[in-house]
Amino acid sequence: MTQRQPPRYVPTLTEVVRTGAASGTVDRLAEEQLVHRIMQRIDLTLDRRLREAIASVVLEHSRQLAPALREEIEAVVATAVSEALAEELDPSRTGGAPPR
Repeated sequence: MTQRQPPRYVPTLTEVVRTGAASGTVDRLAEEQLVHRIMQRIDLTLDRRLREAIASVVLEHSRQLAPALREEIEAVVATAVSEALAEELDPSRTGGAPPR
């Protein structure tokens, strides 16, 4: 096999180019972009799912709290009505005329 000279217009390799550093930078950038895109997707998904989970828990706790809250509200209203009625029937307890 004899070595032939390529035609003048064909480019020839004159120096060795090391691609390790450049390739590493490109790989790192691609990895960072991939991580960024994944984090954006996770962020959207987690936001929606956490809102749904929190809403479900709050609703369940509200349902469980409702009877106790109702009892407490009834007691407070009954006390307020009793005190107002007692003051209305006995003006001497309030020290004057009823409010208008």
